[in-house]
Amino acid sequence: MVCHPGIRKTSGSMKEKDRSLPLTYVDNFGYILCMQMKLELVAVPVTDVDRAKAFYTEKIGFNADHDYQVRDDLRFVQLTPPGSACSIVIGVGITDMPPGSQKGLQMVVPDVKEVRDELVKRGVDVSDIEVMPWGSFVFFSDPDGNSWSLQQLPVRN
Repeated sequence: MVCHPGIRKTSGSMKEKDRSLPLTYVDNFGYILCMQMKLELVAVPVTDVDRAKAFYTEKIGFNADHDYQVRDDLRFVQLTPPGSACSIVIGVGITDMPPGSQKGLQMVVPDVKEVRDELVKRGVDVSDIEVMPWGSFVFFSDPDGNSWSLQQLPVRN
């Protein structure tokens, strides 16, 4: 069964979750509601936090949301692409992944050529545009080798 917001539960206890609907809960009025899961933060392992922060903010255009030195072995730097609800975190003591091991991060852009041209102007080593049936792409890596793609979705008829 598919989870649809606002389905009224018609039988059984309204205090117990309907096990036939995955990832749902019943509110105080007896409506079966979908749980929401939002990806909000992805760790990107880097060797030099200041160099990576400069790359993502100055070259790629991310917003610097937070930069906290919590203690000597923990620095938390949160960066967000413009218009995105999901951020990345770089820093010290954030992840056990080796620097450069985050592969395949992807952002969707409205005009891949326009974004590519701007990244080239900013000195980013970005690939040529690759057109595929599921979109047009460019690819780049940060100074540590963490890899990214930018996708322009195809026009849907």
